[in-house]
Amino acid sequence: MKKRDKVITVAIDSPAAAGAGTQAKLIAKEYNLLYLDTGKIYRYIGKLKLENKKFNYKIVKEKINNLKLKDLNKINLLSDNIAKSASVIARDKKIRKIVTQFQKNCAYNPAKRFSGSVLDGRDITSVIMKDAMIKLYITASLEVRAKRRFLEFKKFGKKLSYNMVLKSLRNRDNLDKNRTYSPLKKTKDSILINTTKLSKKACFYKIKSIIDKKLKFNGIL
Repeated sequence: MKKRDKVITVAIDSPAAAGAGTQAKLIAKEYNLLYLDTGKIYRYIGKLKLENKKFNYKIVKEKINNLKLKDLNKINLLSDNIAKSASVIARDKKIRKIVTQFQKNCAYNPAKRFSGSVLDGRDITSVIMKDAMIKLYITASLEVRAKRRFLEFKKFGKKLSYNMVLKSLRNRDNLDKNRTYSPLKKTKDSILINTTKLSKKACFYKIKSIIDKKLKFNGIL
């Protein structure tokens, strides 16, 4: 695959609700990068499966080939049913292969108005962007992540108890870390960022320091 020259590439892996999405958006804004929440692609396909009785690989390929980033910003992708469907979808090797091409294109060939890209998901540092300039693994305790997701659901008017969210996240972690293809794992060259006791701002400044050093080393800053 052809890659743009001197493109800034930031790869982030994390378990659900660790704050990776929030940080990725801040990074994208700070460095003028294309941002892709890769998990939402699987949610998009998960929704497609729930709504389409004739769901098959041909439909998935057609939809992904014509996918626009704005399609991933719809609030209806956040439902628990779609999250469960996405978890099943993410274990399908053929679907992952289709999605991988889309992700790699976003990562290495972002529109020229962007200085590069930042992708977050479960297999970004290990599969999608193995040679990314900056590789991060963002995590937090299960309890803190559950509290964050619970408050997020509450904000959107979703009536789920904290214990239900905790159980759902525990199951999601198990699926993500133990699936056969592209499981969630920290690669040796990823920098660990634990957000359990960090505010959003403190976490961002910590990451910004890491990125700035790397960009200076590569002669970009």
